[in-house]
Amino acid sequence: MPDLTRITLDPDICHGKPCIRHMRWPVETILDLVSTGMGWDEILACLHYARLLVSGESLRRVA
Repeated sequence: MPDLTRITLDPDICHGKPCIRHMRWPVETILDLVSTGMGWDEILACLHYARLLVSGESLRRVA
């Protein structure tokens, strides 16, 4: 059985849409990425990149 505790609902985040662990990544966005043929590694890379952007870390250090 999938771990649905990873999906959260918060009326203050993304208008209450189901999101991944209180992040601002709605489940529907991940489904859209999968439906375009994007693989899990690419999706995880996108999430990692987004985390770096909001963390303030230098992108040059990881590029």
